[in-house]
Amino acid sequence: MNLPAGGDRARYDRATAHLDAPLAIVDLAAFDANADDLVRRAGGKPIRVASKSVRCRTLLERVLARPGFAGIMSYTLAESIWLARSGFEDVLLAYPSVDRAAFAELAGDPKLAAAVTVMVDDVAQLELIDRARDGGAQEIRVCLELDTAFRLFGGKVRIGALRSPLREPAQLAELARSVNARSGFRVVGLMGYEGHVAGVGDALAGRPLRSRAIRLMQAAARKELAVRRAEAVRAVRAVVPDLEFVNGGGTGSVQQTAAEDAVTEIAAGSGLYVPRLFDNYSSFRGRPAALFAQPVVRRPGVGVVTVLGGGYPASGAAGADRLPEPYLPQGLRYDPQEGAGEVQTPLLGSPADDLLIGDRVWFRHAKAGELCERFDALHLVEGDRVTATVATYRGEGRTFL
Repeated sequence: MNLPAGGDRARYDRATAHLDAPLAIVDLAAFDANADDLVRRAGGKPIRVASKSVRCRTLLERVLARPGFAGIMSYTLAESIWLARSGFEDVLLAYPSVDRAAFAELAGDPKLAAAVTVMVDDVAQLELIDRARDGGAQEIRVCLELDTAFRLFGGKVRIGALRSPLREPAQLAELARSVNARSGFRVVGLMGYEGHVAGVGDALAGRPLRSRAIRLMQAAARKELAVRRAEAVRAVRAVVPDLEFVNGGGTGSVQQTAAEDAVTEIAAGSGLYVPRLFDNYSSFRGRPAALFAQPVVRRPGVGVVTVLGGGYPASGAAGADRLPEPYLPQGLRYDPQEGAGEVQTPLLGSPADDLLIGDRVWFRHAKAGELCERFDALHLVEGDRVTATVATYRGEGRTFL
């Protein structure tokens, strides 16, 4: 588990004393240390930054200026175009899109078409893009996605996300041939995101048997995927010899994925902020860098305070692990009857008795970039000072998804 440095709460309180809560911060020393750790784990392979885990152009620029990082992995086509128009020159869209207006814009602008690569796993997506071109004749850069899910018992059991329908190397090669047969498209990359390895912690507190089962599953899944991914890359390269990149991994699997010869770059983003879901990994330890503060507005009784708002659940299967973590002061917990509320959140525990009206409770979000959908600005903390305040996507008027 990532335990806070003893002075962090006092430091964050001092840095933001002139600001009203609720507010969100990024500790730049922790952010930069996490970036360095990702580069170390990548072992010389470039890291493509997952924008959905950052959602702040200033911080995307900051990390991409560091050695070891190259390119952005975006999450919508509208976002991809916005980033490309902002000066980011290498944007890989990680998910298929049906945004016809955005495809028309992409196909009609040579600068955008050169900067943005779109994800395809079905011929029907190519047909939609062609219908959306609206006269735009620019060649569309295409990345194919490999289904990385681990399947057992003849496919009856699936472990991993339901993403691409392309599982076998021959299927990827066939789609590559279909792309080649159509004018206006070019296959430039292959991607496979092993979320069941990169996004699932293997060191669950108080659950040693489940943790061991996860580690065994992940070891078997990595072994199976490494073989199948290498075969898929060979099959696609037989059709597209000048394939530019093969992307894989995620924050939780950087070093394992980087060890595969077939992979040329690693995707990661959450490891820069280190939200609470990354406390449950045995392979690395990050420093919590992104936090938000909610003000104490009530003291209903002994051992309880109420803070304003705070009900910011993360996406994914609903559960307690999707709620923000009351982080500083340590020892606070949710009231099981109320949880994290829309407009108020009661917190229980002995530290509540030392909190006064107007004091802050610092939280960590369960996931990374989703925090930025709740705040229009991030206050950048260096030491015990806020040295800059920068806009999130939301603060720039952009809510892509």
